[in-house]
Amino acid sequence: MSKIMEFDLKQIENKMLKSVDILKKEFSGLRTGRASVGLLEPIQVDAYGSKVPLSQVSAISVPESRMLAVQVWDNSLISVVENAIRTANLGLNPMTEGNLIRLPIPDLTEERRKEIAKLASKYSEDTKISVRNVRRDAMDYLKESEKNKEISKDEMFHYSDQIQKLTDRITSLIDELFYEKEKDILQI
Repeated sequence: MSKIMEFDLKQIENKMLKSVDILKKEFSGLRTGRASVGLLEPIQVDAYGSKVPLSQVSAISVPESRMLAVQVWDNSLISVVENAIRTANLGLNPMTEGNLIRLPIPDLTEERRKEIAKLASKYSEDTKISVRNVRRDAMDYLKESEKNKEISKDEMFHYSDQIQKLTDRITSLIDELFYEKEKDILQI
C-alpha cells in the first residue's frame, strides 16, 4: 500500500507545482517597466472568425529594453491587432509602420507600480488557495482510506505530515516568487 501512497504524494506535488507554473505565467504578464514578450501573451485577437492569441497571428520581439515590436503576418489583421492591444488596458500606444507595430513601454508611475504589486499579491494568494485545496483533497483521501481500513492510523499521520511539509514548501516558493516580482515591480 505504501508504494501507491508514494505515487499519490508525487501526484499531489505535481498538482501543486502546476498552480505555481500558472502563477509564473501570470507574473510574466505583469508590467515592470521593461519590455517583455509575456506582456502581450494574454491578448486575444478577432481573426478568421474566432478569438486567437496574438502570438498566432504575429511575431513578437523585444528590439530594445523599452520597446516591443509586433510583426503581423496578415496585412488585413493590422488594425484588428492594433485595436486589441489598445483595448487590453496595458497602457500601450501602438505605432504602425506597414505590417510592423511598435509599442514603446512608458515609464510606470509610483501609483501604477503599487496597483501592479497588489495584483501580483492577489495572484500569489489565489495560487496559495489552489495549493491548499489540493492539500485538503489529499487529506480527505487519507481520512477516507484510514476510515475504510486501507491504511493504519500511523500511516495516515505519517502521510498527513508529508503532505503538510510539501504544502509548506510550495507556499514558501510562492512567497519567494511574489517577493521577487514585487521587488521587480517597485524598482524604479
